[in-house]
Amino acid sequence: MAHTPLDFDWDDLKPLLAVAQHGSTLAAGRALGVDASTVQRRLSGLGRRLGQPLVERQPSGYRLTAFGEALLPQARRVEAAVAEFQQQLAVATAEVAGVVRVTCPEPIVYRITRSTLLQRFGERHPGLQVHFVMSDRYVDLTRGEADVALRSGDTDDGALVGRKIGDSVWAVYASTDYLARHGRPQSIEDLANHALVGFDDTMPTHRLSVWLHRIAPEAAIVARNNSVLGLVQSARAGLGVAPLPVALGDAEPDLVRVIEPVAELTRTWRVLTTPALRHTPRVAAFFDFIVDEIDTLRPIITG
Repeated sequence: MAHTPLDFDWDDLKPLLAVAQHGSTLAAGRALGVDASTVQRRLSGLGRRLGQPLVERQPSGYRLTAFGEALLPQARRVEAAVAEFQQQLAVATAEVAGVVRVTCPEPIVYRITRSTLLQRFGERHPGLQVHFVMSDRYVDLTRGEADVALRSGDTDDGALVGRKIGDSVWAVYASTDYLARHGRPQSIEDLANHALVGFDDTMPTHRLSVWLHRIAPEAAIVARNNSVLGLVQSARAGLGVAPLPVALGDAEPDLVRVIEPVAELTRTWRVLTTPALRHTPRVAAFFDFIVDEIDTLRPIITG
């Protein structure tokens, strides 16, 4: 079968690069683990297929022709691309093992563990374990407190990379018992006349704390909590009216949505990590899995 100028593979370029690097077919052969005659034969064969010789004999030995020299920049780019491909392939096929520490609020952990997400992740990466760091505060990934965050809110630290999962939407809820005793607030402005449930002093900058202080600065905060689950429990107990994520509030049969989603409380849910961790095999495995499963994860997180 006749050859065309494009009919060669990566191995055809290795003798060319070796001669250019080592200065002779003899030295190139030693580097490639073959004898000099094999190097000469392979270069001659490639030259015939390309229509011009790649090497010529000189008193000091074989050297590249001008044509061979002209091909070197492209051949070196092919060599670099092959090396990068081999490196990525090694990472992709290596057994990934260890622990991935994932931080997110406790209610999200509960909803994730009730789904099949972790089971499917384990089937894909049996050597990896997921450990949850549960907190409503922002755990600092840059200080090594966790590897990956499932987080809603503003991410203005600039030190993290991530992907959007969905939107964190909050509305206002009260228990049926509370409404029977105190009536139903008709508007956001009416909240100032009701007992409210909010966060304690450990979360003063949370958007909920800021919003409540703005719309009802004189209202009584009858129950202060350090977690979203605490807000839910206080509202269920009938202590007061509570802004809650709709994913949690709508799931409680004893709670009634009294005010529709509040735009000021809406934030974006993201999966986040640091740029350095993003490229480690164990974190990359979990991160890429979450990105693949965003459509499944979104209703789990956002309701």
